[in-house]
Amino acid sequence: MAEVVRHIGLSLGADICWPLCFEAIMKRLDLRIPSPDGSGDTLRFEVERVTIEPYDLRQDCKYDLVVDRLTHWYHTSREWIKKSILMNDLYVFNNPWSVQANEKHTTYCAMMHLGMPIPETWMIPPKSYEPGNPDLRPTLARYAKLFDIGKVGDEIGWPMFMKPYDGGGWRGVIKVDDVKSAWKAYEDSGKSVMHVQAAVKDFDRFVRCIGFGPQTHCVLYDPDAPLHDRYTTKTDFISKAEEEHLRKLTLTINSFFEWEFNSCEALRKDGVWYPIDFANPCPDSQVTSLHWHFPWLVKSYVRWSVFCAATKRKMRKNQDWAPFYEVAKLDLSFEEKLDRYAAIADARYETARFEEFCAKHLGHLDEVVDAFFASDEAKDAVRQKVTALFPIHEVEKFTELFWGRIQDWRATQKAA
Repeated sequence: MAEVVRHIGLSLGADICWPLCFEAIMKRLDLRIPSPDGSGDTLRFEVERVTIEPYDLRQDCKYDLVVDRLTHWYHTSREWIKKSILMNDLYVFNNPWSVQANEKHTTYCAMMHLGMPIPETWMIPPKSYEPGNPDLRPTLARYAKLFDIGKVGDEIGWPMFMKPYDGGGWRGVIKVDDVKSAWKAYEDSGKSVMHVQAAVKDFDRFVRCIGFGPQTHCVLYDPDAPLHDRYTTKTDFISKAEEEHLRKLTLTINSFFEWEFNSCEALRKDGVWYPIDFANPCPDSQVTSLHWHFPWLVKSYVRWSVFCAATKRKMRKNQDWAPFYEVAKLDLSFEEKLDRYAAIADARYETARFEEFCAKHLGHLDEVVDAFFASDEAKDAVRQKVTALFPIHEVEKFTELFWGRIQDWRATQKAA
């Protein structure tokens, strides 16, 4: 019997607040967990930030798990992570091949095939192209058909949204109400390949469901508010049945694409939930937007990271869509299919095992998190993030705003 260290790496970009909180909470927990493999060993956990440097493709990897917040756009780190998965059996969330290959366009197509009520969506060719490709001119001359975007809008219905097919944090998303605004938006889109998507008119709820492994959390979302107010602090805004429905939608999408950390935006109209944006495998984790919801997110990071590292959870290197497609072929209602999709997701995320693990080994996490988010250390993490984003004369104002919302969250949890 021995003491064995599980190494958790954080692959970070501009993240400030959640890593500070994650590291501090892990230190306060100071976990000693009996190894699940029955060896009699005791597991400890060390957290370290992953650096960027030259590497030998054959070199070993010290980490058991890497939390990846960088490699969807920074390719050197992405290739190191892929190397480490292939050669060193590293576990990473999210799956880098899936993040690299599956953009919003793919997710729309796949979830349409599974029967989700995705609004009518078209892809249109780009307005302009990169110069220098000698094959471009003859290709367009022979095969590109002239089209009238106004007629596309008439087919889809007005208003509609124009947005890049591969997403990008609200980049280039614009609501167009008529032919004139559609042409202007298209002219302004440049080299981007765009989707146009029917608006869900007269919806009465906009909810973002965050998924982290088998954990989900629904937030009433206000896209018209300033960034720091878009995640509202309202509770009890949907029924338990609707919350369960959104849980199933989110876990279906995430497990289909091998994304453990993702969010699904959905609109409710006449009792029907329409998923509109759900290819977000590196969703916002900052206190400056999440505020009241931020402690839940940090706890979810801790739970899923510790579980995956302790159990030596194995990467699913290849996506397996066949079980979902088999369900899609059945003569069932969508709700019946969704139950079966969610059962596949729960099996893939080992939901029952995860919940048992947390109850046995992380029962004190809530108490530790509550105490941490009352501390000067936590408030300093908030202030550091605010300082990075806000002008100096607004730092104290917004630090107090977000800190106050976290204290409201603490009070709500104690009252529950």
